[in-house]
Amino acid sequence: MALTETPMQAESAKTIYEKSKAGRRAAALPATEVPEKPLAELIPENLLRSEPPRLPEIAEPEIVRHYNRLSRRNFDLDSGFYPLGSCTMKHNPRLNERVAALPGHARLHPAQDPRRAQGALELMWLLQESLSEICGLPHVSLQPSAGSHGELAGLLLTRAYHADRNEVRTKVLAPDTSHGTNPASVTMAGYEVVKVATDEQGGVEMGDLRAKLAENEGEVACLMLTNPNTLGVFDENIAEIAKLIHEAGGTLYYDGANLNAVMGYSRPGDMGFDIVHVNLHKSFSQPHGGGGPGAGPIAVSDRIEPYLPRPQVVRREGSNGHGPGFDLDFERPKSIGRLRGFQGNFGVFVRSYAYILSLGGDGLSEASETAVLNANYLKARLAEGRAGERLPIAFDRHCMHEFVLSGKPMKRELGLATLDLAKRLLDFGFHPPTVYFPLLVEEALMVEPTETETKESLDAFAAAIEQILAEAETDPDLAGNAPYTTPVRRLDEVKATRQPVVRQQFG
Repeated sequence: MALTETPMQAESAKTIYEKSKAGRRAAALPATEVPEKPLAELIPENLLRSEPPRLPEIAEPEIVRHYNRLSRRNFDLDSGFYPLGSCTMKHNPRLNERVAALPGHARLHPAQDPRRAQGALELMWLLQESLSEICGLPHVSLQPSAGSHGELAGLLLTRAYHADRNEVRTKVLAPDTSHGTNPASVTMAGYEVVKVATDEQGGVEMGDLRAKLAENEGEVACLMLTNPNTLGVFDENIAEIAKLIHEAGGTLYYDGANLNAVMGYSRPGDMGFDIVHVNLHKSFSQPHGGGGPGAGPIAVSDRIEPYLPRPQVVRREGSNGHGPGFDLDFERPKSIGRLRGFQGNFGVFVRSYAYILSLGGDGLSEASETAVLNANYLKARLAEGRAGERLPIAFDRHCMHEFVLSGKPMKRELGLATLDLAKRLLDFGFHPPTVYFPLLVEEALMVEPTETETKESLDAFAAAIEQILAEAETDPDLAGNAPYTTPVRRLDEVKATRQPVVRQQFG
């Protein structure tokens, strides 16, 4: 495989201010025919600038080229394979974008009276019903804005549930393979994290779970878990885990980041979970990255329902021959209150509901089937040749949507760290997988191919790994100094952290 030739990418990037030249203009505007007034008559004097803003001066073609070039410097799914483990970076159908851009969706004001937004409320209600069926839990709130926000909501619901029962519980159990946001959310919710170990099969160590429940009897509020977990394996003890947590008086929380592996085949509610967050920007085709927008709706069991955020989108039966209507229910005395302004990112809801309708139940099941097939195929490919020797599977069993490799032998025998391999992959046109997570795997590399990649893409990725390892046998510095074809080489991350440059000088 030859390196991806990207001379434009390798050029040093310049900011719009560095390209500024005095006197250049993007447009020459004609004089106005409206009498001008002094700014002091239009704007209070204390708000006026003492001098004009220093804006870049640049011609229109250069503006277009500048931002076009910048857009091409970003790696995205339209550019290539993006196997970021645990993030489900899959193709987002353009049909969903067209639907979300329809005027009735894109131009709806968030403060619109519910009586004038019946179509939007109906769509939200139908999305709630769809997610309820997919998760196997009867009640859904769309308010949380992201997975981490959904986690916080679930823990606040747990707190409200126990408070309503006059119980004071201070501990939340979390496996050592949990997503990094789990312990952060626990702390934000005012709880203390208690770590649970992982067994040799990659699941919850049942002996350790029982011991932690016994040590913290009466104090455990919740267990946060995802199934399949971040190692990409399905925990076969889930029914027993749910029984133990419920007998201890706790709630069972499902981190839905990995729902893409089981849609249509296994439902968290049927496993015994009380609360589930769903990443619409992972499993249901809302584009994500760069800070949003996102959505992390929560589905809950009957015993958690009274505490859901308000207002809740509800369906009310009609009267006098009128059909059903939709409203926002604020009368929820036990609610944890609002989680955000308005009801969430509506465009995300439109895209996700369009995705669910276009695939249907069978299509969602097929998406999960293909995600699991792709992951196991790529895992099998990487178990061959040099990768099989230098990058062994951390937990070598049938995986679900993702799997984790260990670069420990590669680092020991070739002097090649996981980070070096990741940087070198950029030169082959691939975004690296997640590195150094989960923490219990030394030199971890977590790969999630998703269902939207072809066999040819997976084969090319496996071939790139093989070539990088072959290079390292004779020239380990080649990967050690990579990447070579990107606008920025290796950053001094320590310096960037200690001396961040956050302002651009003019001229």
